[in-house]
Amino acid sequence: MNKLIAIGAVGLAVATGAAFWGSTGSTPNAELPLGAVSAQEAADVDTSGIVEMTLGAESSKVTIVEYASFTCPHCANFHKGPFKELKAEYLDTDKVTFIYRDVYFDRFGLWASMVARCAGPEKFFGISDMIYNQQREWTDGEPVKIADNLRRIGKVAGIAPDQVEACLNDSEKAKALVAWYQKNAEADDVNSTPTLVINGKKYNNMNYADLKAIIDEKLAE
Repeated sequence: MNKLIAIGAVGLAVATGAAFWGSTGSTPNAELPLGAVSAQEAADVDTSGIVEMTLGAESSKVTIVEYASFTCPHCANFHKGPFKELKAEYLDTDKVTFIYRDVYFDRFGLWASMVARCAGPEKFFGISDMIYNQQREWTDGEPVKIADNLRRIGKVAGIAPDQVEACLNDSEKAKALVAWYQKNAEADDVNSTPTLVINGKKYNNMNYADLKAIIDEKLAE
């Protein structure tokens, strides 16, 4: 998504309101503003409970960090194409370390992240695939419909309805996720999605052939 990320533009005000769902057919408090949050405020939030989502080798010569948003069409295309090839060639074979980090352009991306994380690291990437593959469908409609679409994805993924609701009502987790995103994105100077940080160097979205060339060059060093 060629859209600048103003660090703090999706503020803790979003997280505070985004997590209060209620039952099916309800929506978060849509009246809450997308308030800004300062770097100091983000620094004051405890993010130690946020789990880094990883695939591939525990350690390797090449580490790829992807910054992506569940509501970003370019991110969905990346995950439907280049990511699948990357996973098959380098992650499933433990040649490369891969880290996925969320970016929040809007509250819907935050909600999707909370559903994806609801069943823990073991199911995260499977649920993420569902969210990206169905992006056009679940983002279509008003907030109430989007909320229920995400609930349905959680149910299909095997998460009990009560567990989904508990995840989506975890306001402290929502605050921590937003602060964690801000800290990471600021540290890596992320200003669009998907962004790949490969061994500390930032790259914009690319096709698989270009990504493979970079990986192979670094593996050969």
